[in-house]
This record gives sequence, C-alpha cells and structure tokens, in this order.
Amino acid sequence: MDKDKLLLSLIAILLPPVAVFLHRGMGGPLLINILLCLLFYLPGILHALWVVNRG
Repeated sequence: MDKDKLLLSLIAILLPPVAVFLHRGMGGPLLINILLCLLFYLPGILHALWVVNRG
C-alpha cells in the first residue's frame, strides 16, 4: 500500500466524502457517498474505503 492510499484511507475514516472527492472528483461516487453519510455514517465510511482501495 503506497502513502497516497494510506492517507486517503485515513481521510476516508474521518471524512468520507472528502476522500472520495480527492480520489474520484465530482461525480456519481461522491453523490452516493454524501447520501450514505447523511443516512448513516458507517456505510459512508465503508463506501469511501471501497472507492479508495479498489482503484
């Protein structure tokens, strides 16, 4: 795991939408993550970690 992914993973735990935005930019994954964070925080964290670590 390189330093960028490690830092993004840490940001994903603390501020999931920020991590998704930094990794993917504006778009569908960011909107999905914001919605998940508004409904429940834990699914937002899991989704952000998935987005950051899959590619």
